[in-house]
Amino acid sequence: MNCFYSYSLEASISKIYFLVNYTNKILMSEEVKNGNGHATARPLQQVQGEQVQDKPKYKFLFVSWEALSGDLAWKIKNEGHEVKCYIKNCTDEYDGIVEKVPEWKPLVDWADVIVFDDVGFGNEADRLRKQGKAVVGGSSYTDKLEEEREFGQSELKRLGMLTLPSWDFDDYDKALQFIKENPGRYVYKPSSFTSSNLFASGDLKKGLLFTGKEEDGKDLYEIIEQNKKVLSKKVKQFQLQKYVNGVEVGASAFFNGEKFITPILIAFEHKRLFPGELGSMTGEMGTSMFWCEPNRLFKDTTGRMEEDLRKAGYVGYIDINCMVNGRGIYPLEFTCRFGYPTINIQQEGVLSEWGEFMYSIANKKDYQLRTKRGFQVGVVCVVPPFPYDDSVQMEIYKDLSILFKKPNLEGVHLGDVKMVEGVWRVAGNSAYVLVITGSGSTMEEARKQAYLRIENVLLVNMFYRTDIGAAWSDDSDKLQTWGYLY
Repeated sequence: MNCFYSYSLEASISKIYFLVNYTNKILMSEEVKNGNGHATARPLQQVQGEQVQDKPKYKFLFVSWEALSGDLAWKIKNEGHEVKCYIKNCTDEYDGIVEKVPEWKPLVDWADVIVFDDVGFGNEADRLRKQGKAVVGGSSYTDKLEEEREFGQSELKRLGMLTLPSWDFDDYDKALQFIKENPGRYVYKPSSFTSSNLFASGDLKKGLLFTGKEEDGKDLYEIIEQNKKVLSKKVKQFQLQKYVNGVEVGASAFFNGEKFITPILIAFEHKRLFPGELGSMTGEMGTSMFWCEPNRLFKDTTGRMEEDLRKAGYVGYIDINCMVNGRGIYPLEFTCRFGYPTINIQQEGVLSEWGEFMYSIANKKDYQLRTKRGFQVGVVCVVPPFPYDDSVQMEIYKDLSILFKKPNLEGVHLGDVKMVEGVWRVAGNSAYVLVITGSGSTMEEARKQAYLRIENVLLVNMFYRTDIGAAWSDDSDKLQTWGYLY
């Protein structure tokens, strides 16, 4: 059965999805506090056939620049493993939820698995792997793929993938002259800034990215012309990239140092702040996804990276975000780490235990990753001043309670949250609070479950996009017609 057809099930068979859930019944649990301070059960073991087997427990050391992977750490902790987290730039995020440590290097020998959750740790990861340590995330090669766009694009070309033409500038008048001489539709992408304080968050470096709408480039020309004095004070270098119309989609998988683990993931990110892809770039406001066996989209993009990832010794998650249309696949950028909120939403669709999975791939073992059929949707829930850095506004919302009408944490994933006397509260400085997920045999069912779960959350002035996954009907028709889901 091809990948598209297997996920194009009618809503009438949605009962199958619920039966699958029931076959994974909770047999043992521990009590933890939910956001209202009430006790609720967390699963420790699930049925596999009719036998329950005790599984080994491991020690995990998470290493982060900032609060990113606390939700995964919490998940693994609740599976019964021992977890410690080092977060370099951290205030009160995850207080009362996971154990935080002031240094990570003294704990290397303590850990069974070391998890680097961001780029920038590649050299450390390479060094530890050479010492025989089990490491997830990071390599100098994959760091370079993501952080140095020119290198990433050159690797894509070397492997026979299409790339969009782009031109780098540090002079706005030269860019204007270029558009005059080469009329067309372009995307303006800042490359570097005049001050490190501008758009300090990695994802928000895309805050000034904007796309021309007119085919001759006149609208983009006017925007640059009228704003070049302002932009030159903020953006030191920028790029004009040829625009291509199509469906934006990511093809990704986990890699165990030797090969890709299947099934693979197809995902659709929603990066702008408001529904309809309006407003500023945020990093991501939500994602829809499904798991499947490798299809043409994956084989022609991320799948081609296998040999180079093996040479680099990389272990972890890798994604290539693409723009696709009837003329071809145009890779845009690499993600060589967990995606956020992708890793939260993946938990909605993965039936295997995450601790066991991370341990296996860190030790270069093959692994049969068990996933739900159908679709998953994840919605990022935030409060002001997100996505902006405003300490005055943040002071208003920091420490506010996150409550639930019913004591049910299914589909609720941590952003910057802490627990105080059994009550969840807003922590940190990002105003990125929760990721709420849902799943179903159809995309619409997954959307419905996610948004119903959001209605259970009580948080002052919480906002979120209401259209995550809504474009699937149109996008899937196009992708099927173009043959990318087979």
